[in-house]
Amino acid sequence: MDNKHLIYKLSESIKRTSKIDKELFTKLGVKRGLRNEDHSGVLAGLTRVGDVVGYEKQEDGTLKAIPGKLFYRGIDVEDLVHGLHDENRLGFEETAFLLLSGQLPDKEELEAFKNVLTSTMPLDHKAMMSILSLQGKNIMNILARSVLELYTYDEDPDAITKDNLISQSINLIAKFPTIIAYAYQVLRHSQHGRSLHIRYPDERMSVAENFLYMMKGPGKYTQLDVKILDLALILHADHGGGNNSTFSVRVTSSTETDTYSAIAAGIGSLKGPLHGGANLMVNAMLDDMKTNIKNWKDQKEVDAYLIKILNKEVFDKTGLIYGIGHAVYTVSDPRAGLLKEMASELAKEKGLEKEFAFMELIENRAVNVFMNYKGEGTKQTCINVDYYSGFVYEAIGLPKEVFTPLFAMARIVGWTAHRIEELNFSSKRIIRPAYKNVREKQPFVPMNQRD
Repeated sequence: MDNKHLIYKLSESIKRTSKIDKELFTKLGVKRGLRNEDHSGVLAGLTRVGDVVGYEKQEDGTLKAIPGKLFYRGIDVEDLVHGLHDENRLGFEETAFLLLSGQLPDKEELEAFKNVLTSTMPLDHKAMMSILSLQGKNIMNILARSVLELYTYDEDPDAITKDNLISQSINLIAKFPTIIAYAYQVLRHSQHGRSLHIRYPDERMSVAENFLYMMKGPGKYTQLDVKILDLALILHADHGGGNNSTFSVRVTSSTETDTYSAIAAGIGSLKGPLHGGANLMVNAMLDDMKTNIKNWKDQKEVDAYLIKILNKEVFDKTGLIYGIGHAVYTVSDPRAGLLKEMASELAKEKGLEKEFAFMELIENRAVNVFMNYKGEGTKQTCINVDYYSGFVYEAIGLPKEVFTPLFAMARIVGWTAHRIEELNFSSKRIIRPAYKNVREKQPFVPMNQRD
């Protein structure tokens, strides 16, 4: 039997041996996707890091949809962002300090934290040469491999003392922008035959500006570009313990494995298109709509095309309107609202007012069209942060290859904060849920009796 035939035989057997009657999930009370019947998440742990609020539970047990809220260490992210902007300050570093420590820094603490981050951003020669040698078309894979490589440069990689966990966390938060920027430069060089630009991080710059500097070079970005990238990093820094990638980090951390292995698991989870790659699909869908809708101001034409998407007639024919809907948020996603505020300003600076107005029209119509299409009893839904994040990244001149890595660059803060919390519970326990086997028993058949 040749390899091709063997693979075919194995893949065909999977269809038969992996099939499970869907009714069994309900009969046996299985929480598919760790979701309850009302679509709320199964309570699997407790945290003091972040909170994602999209509904209220009523006395009768039903869920009431409410405007979304996101809290970092008990602070409303909307208050955090507006407070920073009122003081005309960037805030990703401050957000990282807050999530790691549990409290806002004073002026001296913040300055010291910024200094340690920027001074830790450069890669030493061995690490840099190793990362520059990594070839691949997906930066998320290169990022994961690079994180595992950093284990070898850590003098005490397996220690889980509080001091060591904080040190490793700061190192990863600082190194992610550099690794991602360098990985893109290598990809740009190897895949597209472009010049290879490796720029050393500047200690006078913020994390957001350093990333744009390493990606684009001096003088090729504006202060608004820096400000809105900083905002995007703040908004993606954490999203509670239940999102897939953070939960992956907590699950692996509960075994007391090393930080680098746990974070690599988070990267692998985030890479999935159902998690970290959603804004890429939003941009692709919007490009398709721009091409096929003649009048970008015509509500009826927009509605008709959205219905075609839902009917699986156009675009990728999955029936999905990308950028709407969320597992927790129902009435609104606070991150989308905050990003939209500044995206409007960015559209004016870049001469993209027409495109932004088209996006607003689609936003206004998509939820209504979706709810009417699905009919009575459909869960309330809203535009999510992915709807505007891709537009923002594209407007400031960042390539699609770094959209998901940018998510990781922000979320590494939440991942490390949750890992530290998981390892410092007063009563630690390895996370091990149950799976019920529903395969019927069968005897062992001797080789000469098998068909």
